[in-house]
Amino acid sequence: MQTKSPLSTALALVAALLLSACAQFERNQPVAVTDDDAYCRANGGEPGSSAYAACLKDRDVAASRGGSSRIERAHRNLAEDMLNNPR
Repeated sequence: MQTKSPLSTALALVAALLLSACAQFERNQPVAVTDDDAYCRANGGEPGSSAYAACLKDRDVAASRGGSSRIERAHRNLAEDMLNNPR
């Protein structure tokens, strides 16, 4: 039986470190997410109505005041820009 060479042990260690770097860790505790569409259908009215649109807008404003970070705000603004201004 052969013993492992130091090179193969080092390669295995490097491979393990590289694979562990791919692990994703949740940095925030999961937050209960409510479905805005379902909420506004139940409380605001039919999709397309002004009451429904106002409900969605109010929920968006309330969520934006909930301490969202600068990165999340920038991401939301980019997504909104991409939806409103297709190229």
